[in-house]
Amino acid sequence: MSILDKLFGDENTQNNGNNNNSNNTKNNNSQDSNEATLQLRKEELDINKDKVQTGEVTLSKQIVEDQQTVNVPVTHEEVVIERRPVANGKSCDAEVSSEISSDNCQTIKIPVSEEKVNVDKHTVVTEEVSAYKREIENTKEINETLRREEAKINKNGNVEVVSEDNNSSDNLQ
Repeated sequence: MSILDKLFGDENTQNNGNNNNSNNTKNNNSQDSNEATLQLRKEELDINKDKVQTGEVTLSKQIVEDQQTVNVPVTHEEVVIERRPVANGKSCDAEVSSEISSDNCQTIKIPVSEEKVNVDKHTVVTEEVSAYKREIENTKEINETLRREEAKINKNGNVEVVSEDNNSSDNLQ
């Protein structure tokens, strides 16, 4: 049964009082029983986004040991003993004896020193590493085919169809 049959019906349909409501047509029970409505539909996109985990970054630290060799200049003292013969032997009032008195400085003490290397370690901060997330916005192109329904009117014979809305008559074929 076409929409024109619903609108204008044939005598069998009007006399039987048969009101078949399908998904595409609807009879309005108003005072004018010569009126029918055709519902036009179209598809629209429902776009939703889900956030999914794609990976993970773990930031940690580890200890790495490096062997380092450093040359440190150090000094030490040494005692140099020089012997010189005395020319023309000078006379001396002191006697040669096996006993040494405290007044008579027969002993010479010379302190000898050297530099010792002391190695200590201390910790210093060399750099800081920070991590953060940021959102980068890109555009993803989605291609999808959408369908819609349009009204199509077939005319047989000399029938004039007038549209009462502001839609162009091009849609009514």
